[in-house]
This record gives sequence, structure tokens and C-alpha cells, in this order.
Amino acid sequence: MSVVKSIELVVPKEVYLAGSDIDGQLVLTLHSTLVDPLVKVELIGRGYLEWIEETNVEKDYSQPGTCVNKADYVHKTKTFKIERNWLGPGVHTFDFHFVLPPRIPSTFTSRVGRICYFLQALCATRELILGKLKKYIMVQGTSVFSQDTVESEYPLVVEVRKALLYNCCFHSSPITVRLSLDKSIYAPGDDIGFTMEITNETGKSIKKVVFALHSVVLYKAFNLRAERRTLEQREEMVRLESHVANNPCEVTKIHSIISLPKVMPVSSCCKSDDIMDIGYELTATVHFPWCMSTVAAKIPIIIRNVAEPKG
Repeated sequence: MSVVKSIELVVPKEVYLAGSDIDGQLVLTLHSTLVDPLVKVELIGRGYLEWIEETNVEKDYSQPGTCVNKADYVHKTKTFKIERNWLGPGVHTFDFHFVLPPRIPSTFTSRVGRICYFLQALCATRELILGKLKKYIMVQGTSVFSQDTVESEYPLVVEVRKALLYNCCFHSSPITVRLSLDKSIYAPGDDIGFTMEITNETGKSIKKVVFALHSVVLYKAFNLRAERRTLEQREEMVRLESHVANNPCEVTKIHSIISLPKVMPVSSCCKSDDIMDIGYELTATVHFPWCMSTVAAKIPIIIRNVAEPKG
């Protein structure tokens, strides 16, 4: 029977903001006396990417190659001082305190990569590990966007105009789609309010409008020859459908709301040396029952989270 009956990590919060404090307890329960123990807690944050790419695709043969990258965001250790260098049987509680770095990314998981943070508790002697426990924590990253960047690169309104053919391609009339946001910057957990205005000059009906919020992630890694590689992936986060009345209407307005997750990666404010850059995009697509064409408008979404000032 092991000397260690149980080992537990207790933290008060489910989500921690980058730059914030982590206060918790290591609760160690022993069956019998433990002499010369090593008791510690580690805070670790890591990121890892991996995907397979085809090489020599322009030739008659191709060979898959692995692209990988990794990052270490935090690694801190608290080793507890044991009085008299022994612990008796029963319950022992150790308090620990860590401070997260202010510029670390959010917890993230996809088919290509992962960013995770965890606490790891260890009880050992010089010869043997007696107890070990890992506890994952959720971290919300922070970011800063200047107002000049927002105004110059991120519009609040986009407009798309497209001519559609109908009646065996003998007639064409334009459709104008105008998509607007209620504000320029959002935080995790916010509601994105948006309005779509459709000016329909075809005299024909609209079938439905589909709204989708996508994350656009640029992964950055290296192949086995140490050559830099990138991979861009779009993932649909939220999808809404709005069915429009069958009778033709020249101007149609739709207002809707999409709720953001409470923990999510923030938008990358500039190209960085990190393992990934992340952006968001809201797309509104108009579908018609009388032709195969669609009209789509896309508008970038900024997700920003600002650290709260301490004390």
C-alpha cells in the first residue's frame, strides 16, 4: 500500500484571465509517516501544432510530410518547505500562489493544434514518485487593438452588389446586400448584434438567408527540412438560418444576434512569431429558389479582451 492515500488540487475559479493570480491548495492525505518528502506544484502552459502536407504534388509522385511547431507559455514551480523534514499520517494542506503572464493566448483546441494550461502536483521521495495529479485550467487571453487600426482595417458596414440572371438568362437584375455591426469590438461572452439589408430588384422571391460566424486560423510550423509552412483553416462556430416570406419584397431587413463563447482566443492584432494567428468573420449568404447563385457579404469581427488593472 502506498504511503499517499490521495492527492488533490483545489482552485476557486473555472476560468482565469491572462495576467491574473492563481491561488489554490494542494491537499495531501497520507496513510502513514513520510520521511524526507518532496512536495511541489507546477503551473505549465504549452502549445502544439501538427499536420500532414503533401510534397511534390506537381510531380507524378508525392510524399506526405509532417509539419510541427510548439510553444512554452509558462512554467513555474512552487516547492513546499517541510518542517522537521517529515509528514505524519492524515491530511496536509499546502497553499500555493502563481501569477499568469499577461501576454499568453487562450485555451484552444482544434484538429491541428492545442493550447492548454494545467497545474501538476507531485509527492515523492528521493527514489520514488508516490503521488501525481494533473488538473487543467481554462485561461482567457488578452489583447490590445488601437482605435486607428480598428477604423482603418475593420469596417462596421460592408456592401455587396451582384447581378443575377433569370428567365433562361434573358433577364438580369441586381441584388444588393448590406451587412452592418452594432459596434466595432467584442469581448468573449458578448452578443454580436448585426443587421442585414437586402435590396432585391429582380421582382422574385428570396428563399432564405444563412448567417455564419467563422474562425480563420493561420497555423505556422516547420517541416522535417526545417522549412516554414503555414496552413489556413476556417471553422464554423455558429450558424443561423432565416427563412424569408415567399412573396417578392424590394427591401428586406433582418436583425439578429450571435452569442460568443465565454472563453475563446482573441483576434491577433498583428502578424506575430506565435504558432498561430486568429481572426473571425461573419458571413451572410442570400439563397434564391429560382437560381443556383447566391450573394454573400463578409465582415471581419474583432474579439478583444483587456486585463483588469490590479489593486
